[in-house]
Amino acid sequence: MHGVLLIPPGIRAELETRAGTGYPDETCGLLLGLNGEEFCQVVSQRPARNLNRERAADRFELDPLDYLAAEEAAAAAGIKVIGVWHTHPDHPARPSETDRQMAWPGWSYLILSVTAGGVVDIRSWRLADHDFYEEEVRHG
Repeated sequence: MHGVLLIPPGIRAELETRAGTGYPDETCGLLLGLNGEEFCQVVSQRPARNLNRERAADRFELDPLDYLAAEEAAAAAGIKVIGVWHTHPDHPARPSETDRQMAWPGWSYLILSVTAGGVVDIRSWRLADHDFYEEEVRHG
């Protein structure tokens, strides 16, 4: 099991900006990079449209066309889609039951807790045996 998600400071800054700009709605996207034995290395991120407009403040539905574009960009760069990022406006950076139901094993799920003042917490999770475990998020 992976225990560390490495995020370069520039990509973390991009995510924090997108989270703040999207507030009070949930924003989302994909993480592209490398899955190593000990860690996952984020190389880039791709924003995606949240198709859930009825409950945009507390749900996200990642646009499948944006997912396909991310897969194509990753393949062209010799990397893979390694996870999903999304925000929790005015809520903790912990996965919800809805997040668990939608999660895929083997991917990192980076959650940014955001308020009107900006991002207050960033945490990453992985699904194993129907439950999430937390990954350490490090600058990388």
